[in-house]
Amino acid sequence: MIDTRVTIAGVELKNPVMTASGTFGSGEEYSEFVDLNRLGAVVTKGVANVPWPGNPTPRVAEVYGGMLNAIGLQNPGIDVFARRDIPFLKKYDTKIVVNVCGRTAEDYIDVVERLGDEPVDLLEINISCPNVKEGGIAFGQDPKAVEKITRQVKEHARQPVIMKLSPNVTDITVMAKAAEAGGADAISLINTLTGMKIDIHKRMFVLANKTGGMSGPAIKPIAVRMVYQAANAVKLPVIGMGGIATAEDAIEFLLAGATAVSVGTANFFNPCATVEIVEGIEKYMEKYGIADVKELIGAVR
Repeated sequence: MIDTRVTIAGVELKNPVMTASGTFGSGEEYSEFVDLNRLGAVVTKGVANVPWPGNPTPRVAEVYGGMLNAIGLQNPGIDVFARRDIPFLKKYDTKIVVNVCGRTAEDYIDVVERLGDEPVDLLEINISCPNVKEGGIAFGQDPKAVEKITRQVKEHARQPVIMKLSPNVTDITVMAKAAEAGGADAISLINTLTGMKIDIHKRMFVLANKTGGMSGPAIKPIAVRMVYQAANAVKLPVIGMGGIATAEDAIEFLLAGATAVSVGTANFFNPCATVEIVEGIEKYMEKYGIADVKELIGAVR
């Protein structure tokens, strides 16, 4: 008998496989392909205090080994989310992780307070959002800002807080330590890398936003490296993501030090990816006689 349970900030997941924010909606559109009961957790699309229209189109482009997106965190806002999406997810035996976005500290706090009385398990704070009060630099690109926003969110949060780190920094360990210093309960990484694509025939940027977030299999080696570094820099649980498409990919992140993993872009080209990864981890454990998935976490030093 194998045990695939993992615990993040006191919340037990039946297995370490989660969805990555922005790639799974809030689960409803995937529920016809995937048994959500099989997942450790569903991570929702980013939720703001008011509806966000997102960026102008075109805002998605396929590239070698992945995709670029400049969706701009389009979402219906916390009121619609709480009324529509949380009741849907509560029908399933899986943990609910709400991804929170904002343009100011007050935005984040507003959502976090609103979620305080909702039946959700964990909050994932997207600090790759541009901080409008600091000239538009992302919260997650300045360690002082990371520590400050983490502390502010923690003061108002009733659920454990996961800080989602941006890879668009010089040293990921500095950001991980800043989140830890601010009181984070866990960290997740990596968010997308900034990329660009140009149409040589039209001599124009493919995305209306010019740049977009690069995700998909091509970024996995970078993500594994950053997860390894972060896991060895802090004492917090780490949720690893970035190019995970198979059970082998997920196991690599666990060995690097991730307690759980999030599957993102793979959902677009294989809607069944998450459940296949859950099953693949179970087969791997049976093959190598691993009784408890926690034996894998950080096993490579």
